[in-house]
Amino acid sequence: MNLLAAAAPAGNSGMIQILILVGFFAIFYFLMIMPQRKQQKQRQAMLNSLKKGDKVITTGGLHGEVIELDEEDVRLRVADKVELKFSRSAVARVKN
Repeated sequence: MNLLAAAAPAGNSGMIQILILVGFFAIFYFLMIMPQRKQQKQRQAMLNSLKKGDKVITTGGLHGEVIELDEEDVRLRVADKVELKFSRSAVARVKN
């Protein structure tokens, strides 16, 4: 009888630990992973919507105007007669 009484709390304790672990994972997912995925989707949509004439800022802080686009690269005019070629992923944001 004593063995059964001692085994019951240990089983409940293990279940509680599993539930706490699952709870921590759920909190981590909703606070960290979901917002990051949302930002990635927004960034990809911004990169896909780039077009000629957009004024952009690169991740390095360079301001320029898009003059040519292809699948992987973007060519920016940063000054008169100065054009630079960047990877499309180097564009940080489009400015208004």
